[in-house]
Amino acid sequence: MAEITKLWIADKMKELMKQKPIDKIRVTEICRAAEIERPTFYYHFKDKYDLVAWIFFQSANKTDIVSVESAAESMKQMKRDFLFYKRAYEDSSQNALWAYMLEYFVQRYEKIAKEKLHTEVLDTQLKFSIRHYCYGSVGMTKEWLLYDNTTSAEVVVEMMFNSMPQELYSALMYGQK
Repeated sequence: MAEITKLWIADKMKELMKQKPIDKIRVTEICRAAEIERPTFYYHFKDKYDLVAWIFFQSANKTDIVSVESAAESMKQMKRDFLFYKRAYEDSSQNALWAYMLEYFVQRYEKIAKEKLHTEVLDTQLKFSIRHYCYGSVGMTKEWLLYDNTTSAEVVVEMMFNSMPQELYSALMYGQK
């Protein structure tokens, strides 16, 4: 039941974000649109930024980020939810979506690398490569989403994978160092 409520609130937030930026939306408006009381909102989310991050994570967790096909499908979904992601990317508050995205992908890649390398600790260079790659990927995703109407998601993802540092590619794809 809680998951259904969260999805309902998320859907209403997406609708509100089609009309105005995050910083202009108040929790009261979200509650009114979702026909819920404020305590219900705060039972599920810390604030509106937590809600926006949750929406992103719901989408991101459905795919395997280490395959071109599934990563491209995630990017296509971002295009389908264009106004939501546009508004989320435009937000420059301390809780901006890009910062959540960055940390999400860094943690996810580190976890995959640790599993594939059968280690609990990654060396400094590999950790740096992961952060470097994630910064670039999040930035290029934003650029593609907001400004590129011609390049397909598959081509963008392929270019991202081709730009991955060899050490990172080896760790993620083959579990080798």
